[in-house]
This record gives sequence, C-alpha cells and structure tokens, in this order.
Amino acid sequence: MYQPRTYRHWVKDKDLVSFKVAVKETDLYIRAHSNLKRKALKLVLKYRQLLEGYIERHPSFLTSLEPVAAGDDAPQIVTEMAEAARKAGVGPMASVAGAIAEFVGAQLLDSSPEVIVENGGDIYLKSRQDRLIGIYAGKSPLTGNIALEIKGGETPMGICTSSGTVGHSLSYGRADAVIALSRSAVLADAAATAIANMINRPEDIDGGIEFARNIGGLNGAVIIQGDKMGLWGEVKIRSIPAKTADEEYALNQEKGR
Repeated sequence: MYQPRTYRHWVKDKDLVSFKVAVKETDLYIRAHSNLKRKALKLVLKYRQLLEGYIERHPSFLTSLEPVAAGDDAPQIVTEMAEAARKAGVGPMASVAGAIAEFVGAQLLDSSPEVIVENGGDIYLKSRQDRLIGIYAGKSPLTGNIALEIKGGETPMGICTSSGTVGHSLSYGRADAVIALSRSAVLADAAATAIANMINRPEDIDGGIEFARNIGGLNGAVIIQGDKMGLWGEVKIRSIPAKTADEEYALNQEKGR
C-alpha cells in the first residue's frame, strides 16, 4: 500500500530544483540544479530492468534473507548489492533502495554538480555546500528536533535509514530509526537494516553500535529508540529550530498514518 511521504515537505532549501520519479515500488524525490526528470526516469527504468532480469534468472536474490553471491552474469548494481549484503550479513534486497538512489544519482551528476536522491528514507547526496538532513524516528521525541550535518566535502555520501516502527519494510527489531552513513549508499542501506534488526529495547543500542563498528566501509551510525540515542563514527548531530506551521502539519500527518 502506498503511504504518503509527508516528511518530504520538511525540505526548505531554495537552491535546488525538486522533482519526483515513481516506477512501481521505486519512488524517488530528487533535487538538482535543473529538472532532470526525463533523464532520471530513463535511469530508473534501466536499473529496474537490470535487477528484474537478474532476479528472473536467480529468484533467490529476491527472497533470501541471508547474503547471496552474485553470479557471473550479474550487472554492477547486483554485484554491489551482493557485496554490501555480505558485509552486513543480510539478504541482498535489503540494499535495493540505496542502490537505486546511488546508481541514479551518480549518473545525474553528469548533468548537475549537486544531486540529492531520496528513496523511502535512503539518500544519495552529492553537495558543494553543507547540508542538514532532518531525522524522522516515528513517535520518538527526537523526531523533527535533530538533524545530521553533512559537510559538502564529505560527499558523495549515502545516508540510509531503517526502522522497526515506521513504514512497511521488513525489520526484526523495534528501533525507531537506525541511520547508517557510508560513501556507498548501497552499503549504508544494508548496514542500517542489519543494525535495526538487533534493536528491540534501549539496552540493545550499545550492541548495535559495536556491530556497526565492525562493518567495513561504514563511516558512522545513529540508533534511536524512544528518547535514547547512540552515536558512532563520523556523525555530527545538530538541533534544528522550532518547527514551522508547515512542518508541524507534515509531522502530525506522518504520525497519524
């Protein structure tokens, strides 16, 4: 079932053009220097076709909840998903949203020096300037009050979120939000899923942080459950100003889904 992504209304910067691209389960919100919707749509169709074709030949890639090795006929997007899954210890489709965001975003850089691609809470970001990425953590009191500060010089960066209390994605845990940061959005997505699977109560946060430390290629992680938060790595948290009326409306709509 489609769920309105009202958190997208929180974006307030005026320096980039916004547009959406949706194909089946893929629902991208993209910001760039110009409207690149036509090119982005072609890229989404390209990468979905590559994935769907591979899955037809190798159905276990879609259904496995454990890592699966990529076959000799695997396109690059499949190979990177399989490798990310191996590092995080999850099924390869745990990284699909981050993979689509990264592969589309990286090619859009040919037409725009700055690109932000958001795919269901998973972000590929390339920016010349510093950006604040607001954190949505369901009913946690931290929702809407804190943000990640991402330095332009640190990008491209994948910032991916998994939750056991928000959305329809499979999670074995009850984390309100786990955010993983990596130069690879594919790895960040897989890692966020793996860490979120471990979090059922605030006491699990320390174990989740220790697990994150041991995932090669991960730059940092944030774990939120209720009013508790754990941080590790290259993570900069900023408080954000009191919400505007529009932001309050978006937040209330999201909580009332």
